[in-house]
Amino acid sequence: MITLQVDAAHTVSGLIQSPAGAFACLVLAHGAGAGMTHPFMQAVADGLEQRGAATLRFQFPYMEAGSKRPDRPALAHATVRAAVEAAGRLGLPLFAGGKSFGGRMTSQAQAETPLLDVRGLVFFGFPLHPANKPSDDRALHLHDVRVPMLFIQGTRDALADPKLLVPLIDRLPNATLDTIALADHSFHVPVRSGATDRQVMDGFLDAAAAWMRTLS
Repeated sequence: MITLQVDAAHTVSGLIQSPAGAFACLVLAHGAGAGMTHPFMQAVADGLEQRGAATLRFQFPYMEAGSKRPDRPALAHATVRAAVEAAGRLGLPLFAGGKSFGGRMTSQAQAETPLLDVRGLVFFGFPLHPANKPSDDRALHLHDVRVPMLFIQGTRDALADPKLLVPLIDRLPNATLDTIALADHSFHVPVRSGATDRQVMDGFLDAAAAWMRTLS
């Protein structure tokens, strides 16, 4: 466990996992409703460690304080920057991103002022719009992101209508889309998919690790 100093009023906890000889580090932000130790976050960190990548997970201040109300964007962005700064001390090629809300706060921070030494962004379920309210207004800032982006998205994600997401990715020259057939926002798949949630995660973690390797 590490402590990150966000600003004069806020410190948050972080967790680093790193295999021997790691090829890169992903700064991994949690979603709006669950913190850095959520089983999904733990599984992503474990899976990337098995694939040779380190991760730095961290709490946003509201989650650290036990609140359910997400921080205002400026504070969330500052927290992402503090985590990236800490990860930079590992001396590895850096990537940043996260699950849902965490990925969106990371991309907003990157669009506002590039994150130090970050080579690319990885999104695990980018929240393009509120559940079942299709819109791409939340994506406007992505046009100001100048580093490569990898979007890992389920085709049944209620927060990312494929009819909006696919054309968006086509308009972003530095974006790659990895779609997960029949997966929802939590990457759960129905029995009829013929795959298990574990197989789905193995597949998209393989894709994420391979993508980061090409940029490391």
